[in-house]
Amino acid sequence: PQVTAEEIGSQVALEYGQAMTVRVCKADGETVPVVVVQNASVLELKKALRRHFQLRQARQGGVQHLSWKYIWRTYHLTYAGEKLADDRKKLREYGIRNRDEVSFIKKLRK
Repeated sequence: PQVTAEEIGSQVALEYGQAMTVRVCKADGETVPVVVVQNASVLELKKALRRHFQLRQARQGGVQHLSWKYIWRTYHLTYAGEKLADDRKKLREYGIRNRDEVSFIKKLRK
């Protein structure tokens, strides 16, 4: 598949300072750059992450379906040791800026 209009729009927004790149560290050590708008919420970051992996899978083949419901039930996104628990909260409120790293942390069973 070719580059999507959404990806081009994201890059243009980055150039004009309207978006930021958040690096997401997976449990296996891989770091994934995800582009979101400057005032994005945690939910928008999760959606951008989902789109990134869907595009990557479409281009590379492999597993076609990931259960995001399972992923969000099993893992937290964390930044500087703090869980990004509130989907409505803005990334900026957690102190996340351009090129900051967010990590997947496995949830502990209750």
